[in-house]
Amino acid sequence: MASIQIRKETGCLIMDFYFQGFRCREQTALTDTAANRKKVQKVLDRIEADIAAGTFDYRKYFPASKNAARFDAVPAVSVAVPITAPDTPPVAPTPLFKDFAETWYLEKEVEWRKSHRITIRRELDSLISRFGEMAVGQITKADVLAYRAELGKVTARGKETKLSAARINKMLNPLRQILNEAADRFNFPTPYQNIKQLRIKRTDVDPFSLEEVKSILATVREDFRDYFTVRFFTGMRTGEVDGLKWKYIDFERRLILVRETVVLGDEEYTKTDGSQRDIQMSQLVFDALKRQHAATGKHSDFVFCNRLHKPLDHKNVTNRVWYPLLRHLGLKKRRPYQCRHTAATLWLAAGEAPEWIARQLGHTTTEMLFRVYSRYVPNLTRRDGSAFERLITQSIAGQALPVETLKENCDA
Repeated sequence: MASIQIRKETGCLIMDFYFQGFRCREQTALTDTAANRKKVQKVLDRIEADIAAGTFDYRKYFPASKNAARFDAVPAVSVAVPITAPDTPPVAPTPLFKDFAETWYLEKEVEWRKSHRITIRRELDSLISRFGEMAVGQITKADVLAYRAELGKVTARGKETKLSAARINKMLNPLRQILNEAADRFNFPTPYQNIKQLRIKRTDVDPFSLEEVKSILATVREDFRDYFTVRFFTGMRTGEVDGLKWKYIDFERRLILVRETVVLGDEEYTKTDGSQRDIQMSQLVFDALKRQHAATGKHSDFVFCNRLHKPLDHKNVTNRVWYPLLRHLGLKKRRPYQCRHTAATLWLAAGEAPEWIARQLGHTTTEMLFRVYSRYVPNLTRRDGSAFERLITQSIAGQALPVETLKENCDA
């Protein structure tokens, strides 16, 4: 299927279509306007009609194009036409997988966050090395299943175990999307029909107990104590807390406004629309942010920042602060993301209403709450965060107290 692209350098429209298995792109002198797009689309429609009728003359449409010479001689199709029975209508040739995959990526990347673009690009390179020289219309269900079987025998990087079912599913997702899109555009049955994803073993969350939280906050480096206090008692995601700015802190109403996130050093929109939320501050969080404001409020837009007043690098924090701290305390190694799970389980233990907890976490419904934290759900009665406030106040009285006092509380 032909499409209209834009050349970034000139802002002019490009006609993008396939002919005899080759991807052809011809630039026009027309800028990107609605009227010009209609003109270009009319030309593309005529081109596709001529191609379908077998009467397309490349040089007639593009006499000065370098591509025209390729088609002046006897046509050489770079893709194979599927063999069909004598009484079966011939199937039109389809582009090579490597060409269509690149087209698909260019069309879709505008929808994705930077981290997802990097992930898809990595998976796409692997897929192209495996299927690149095959026509998309010739890839069969057997080819897909054979590739999946091959992945099942691959050893995970840096480990002695094979790739997990979740990893294999993730690697195959771009293949599924590409083949389904190609099948829709070139009118052939998708080979991905009835291929289900591998079953993934359910993994339980592994939150910290309140006693472990107290021990961590009493021992962590002083310059990160407020950071982890906010993480443990707000349930914010890593990118959300690292991208938190002072303009989103409302001390008067005691609210944290989650509006942005940081992914791979770039400021971006939150994970989903539902992630846009207002988090109520407990007294511990309020005090922690007040102390943090005195430290960074005049130096950076970000609440938590490095010495250059830029957002924290979560990998650096994890490897140089978090994991060494857990080893020092003799605690099980867990990702910092468990701080979010810890907040959820502490709210549940305090008896907060699931609707209130879901809003704090940025979930649009309580479904995930009950599915992920079902074994932590007691009788729920409160709806306003006060039960959690009472639990924390009683257990960690005065978080702003010196470290020695906190240690005494832990020992008690």
